[in-house]
Amino acid sequence: MKLKKPKSPVNRLGIKLSLLILIIIVAADVLTLAARITIDMVMSNGSSDTIDVIAAVISSIVIGTLLSFIAGGMFLRPLAELIKATKKVSDGDYTAQVDIGWAEKHTVRELSDLIKVFNEMTQELNNTAMFNRDFISNFSHEFKTPLVSIRGFARQLYNGNLTPEQQKEFSKIILEETEYLSDLSSNTLLLTSLETSDIISGKTQFSLDEQLRSCMLRLEPQWSEKNIDLSMDLDEVTFYWDELMLAHVWNNLFDNAVKFTPEGGKISVSCHRNAGVITIRIRDSGVGIPQQALPHIFEKFYQADSSHATKGNGLGLPLAKKIVELCGGRIGVQSDLGKGTEFTVILPDGGNLLGQNGERAQLHLNDNRVN
Repeated sequence: MKLKKPKSPVNRLGIKLSLLILIIIVAADVLTLAARITIDMVMSNGSSDTIDVIAAVISSIVIGTLLSFIAGGMFLRPLAELIKATKKVSDGDYTAQVDIGWAEKHTVRELSDLIKVFNEMTQELNNTAMFNRDFISNFSHEFKTPLVSIRGFARQLYNGNLTPEQQKEFSKIILEETEYLSDLSSNTLLLTSLETSDIISGKTQFSLDEQLRSCMLRLEPQWSEKNIDLSMDLDEVTFYWDELMLAHVWNNLFDNAVKFTPEGGKISVSCHRNAGVITIRIRDSGVGIPQQALPHIFEKFYQADSSHATKGNGLGLPLAKKIVELCGGRIGVQSDLGKGTEFTVILPDGGNLLGQNGERAQLHLNDNRVN
């Protein structure tokens, strides 16, 4: 049995317009008839067929025109407003909105739905435009600051008259700033690439627990120098995804843990498989994150340390969050100021966090917290 294709909104709108015109014609004819009867009663003594015809034609034209203006104006007013708003958008004004209240009361549902979609579209365009402006402004600021530093110290080196110690110190600063710019550029490009495409290639099967050990071992000089007590409790876990990309997550979280943990502090890392998910927790005894900063730490270029006493570009955590989400997982944070911070990453055990019916598994996330 063949199923009939549903009529498109354009066809339904055309049918309703035709019905509206038919109603106007019928109403005009009815009112013309009433006018004709009235005229016959008034002019019963000297009426003629010619006068009746002329009266019928004139009354039909007048009444039909009035009805058309009234009905057409009410029906097409939302469409006229939509056209005006569309012109504003074409001129770059993404704040344009059409009054949906009038449209819902005085036009057909298809046109009302079109206006709703238009309003949603302009809202998204406006949000995107604001995001782009903020992104460019923040990126320019983050890029300009180290460039000014590099230029100043490079000029000092070029002018000479420096002691060997000063030359070494200035060269070190220039090297650190260039590495910062390199990381900023790489993270920006990678994050932009991930946000514009959800297709991840290069997936392989690898040992997740070994990856965690390797990423922490990379930072051995830093945590050894600070005498940090490191403990790792890792189950043997095999994972299937892009190994190099997932390493960005652990490198960033471990780097933050070491950076913000004081001399003689503690860092613990655990990885356990349970109930169809893999849970990784990174806990440190560092300075912690202020409560007012917690909702924003995954925003681009946001840094809880407004003094910039610690070096960072504000892209590491947003990048980690995006990668974890592309894995089908979730990331959250709990922190107590002065006591430490714990990041929790929950990954799917063999694919994605979907149930048998295609529904995403409940991870009990509350804002930035993972319970």
